[in-house]
Amino acid sequence: MSEGVVSASRRVVLEACVASVAQARAAVVAGADRVELCGPGDGGTTPSLGLLEACKAVLDVPVHVMVRAHTEHFVVNTEWRDIMVHDIRKVIHSGADAIVIGPLTDSREIDIATTGAFVEAAGNTPVVFHRAFDQVRDQLRALDALIALGVQVVLTSGGMKTALEGASMLSRLQERAASRLTIMAGGGVRARNVGELLDAAPLRAVHARATDPEDFARTATALRRWEAARATSTATSTATPTRKHP
Repeated sequence: MSEGVVSASRRVVLEACVASVAQARAAVVAGADRVELCGPGDGGTTPSLGLLEACKAVLDVPVHVMVRAHTEHFVVNTEWRDIMVHDIRKVIHSGADAIVIGPLTDSREIDIATTGAFVEAAGNTPVVFHRAFDQVRDQLRALDALIALGVQVVLTSGGMKTALEGASMLSRLQERAASRLTIMAGGGVRARNVGELLDAAPLRAVHARATDPEDFARTATALRRWEAARATSTATSTATPTRKHP
């Protein structure tokens, strides 16, 4: 089996995007394997330390924390970079299991220097690059740069409006990354399409908004049903003996 292929028995990680303790708790009850904690604003900002510590106190799953100073764009100037490095150290001290960042240049390329500074500030804490990745011009080249910088996860829709529309690119990205980095699909992942998405791309992780607890619960249920059906289908095909011809 190639490194880009997900085995039949492997559990696909389900990440819930949350902005409150209540949303986080409900997402975990519904089946989230981890949460991405965001502060207010379109696309999320750095949450308060109080919110992070409250989530850590009640959750038994990893908490990944958005570190983003504002929602205007993804370009980080020197002043904001220094502030965000400080924020990274603070959220890690408060219990963040990973940090989520996404600095770009004015020309929509990965900001190598700033990303490197954030990875260095994170130390041994894993780093996730968020959907700013969907704005870069060449995702395969950007992926190589992030791997070289030490980023462990990239959240992306494959450059399209939704992950399902970008399934072909998601496949190419995960196959290129192999075991060096995990591609996490995000963008319109819902109960109605998560199975189709996973049929189309060898993904190890998916990301869904959990601001609507009932909608997220339906997505979680659909994902686990897909896994169960796939495992059953694989087991059946493996157990079926090959007919010998005389």
